[in-house]
Amino acid sequence: MNPVETITLAFTGASGMPYAMRLLESLLAADKTVYLLYSQAAQIVAQQEMGLTFPSSSREFQQQLREQHRHLPGHVHVFGREEWFAPIASGTSVADAMVVCPCTMGTLAAIAVGMSDSLIERAADVSLKEQRKLILVPRETPFSVIHLENMLKLARLGAVILPANPGFYHHPASVQDLVDFVVARILDHLNVPHQLMTRWGKSDA
Repeated sequence: MNPVETITLAFTGASGMPYAMRLLESLLAADKTVYLLYSQAAQIVAQQEMGLTFPSSSREFQQQLREQHRHLPGHVHVFGREEWFAPIASGTSVADAMVVCPCTMGTLAAIAVGMSDSLIERAADVSLKEQRKLILVPRETPFSVIHLENMLKLARLGAVILPANPGFYHHPASVQDLVDFVVARILDHLNVPHQLMTRWGKSDA
């Protein structure tokens, strides 16, 4: 797989906003261009889990993120739910891959049936039809039969289903270590280099 340079990143309303924010930071640190999308439910979760306020205006949110991450080499562009003239709404988009992190079961279901009622769903639909990398990071438990059937359908269509399930074999010492484990797996599937954790079979020495 060739290294990706432009990634569409969508935040939805599932629990797991620390994964999302760490992923955004890691992509910008790797000098990638990020097209960021977020749902209204994601705004609520960000406030509840991290005390973060996501402005309703995509322009204001873009300015906020650029200021916050001005020390990182990457670039972030933020688009609203119905900004249909955003580059990622078309198959001619330059986005190499897309990640929905965290991914609600509602978003996953909408993608599975091709709803495309929001820019998040449309961008995912474009990723599938153009056969580009699509990574969905569900954070739900337990999974119902409906959830599993939708995930199986998407996996058969080429999407990567990457649940936010951290491992423990690397002896995590903090919540951040658990977050980094999941984000590292996402970055691996994007072929984006990182130093978030020691790889299996290697030591820190």
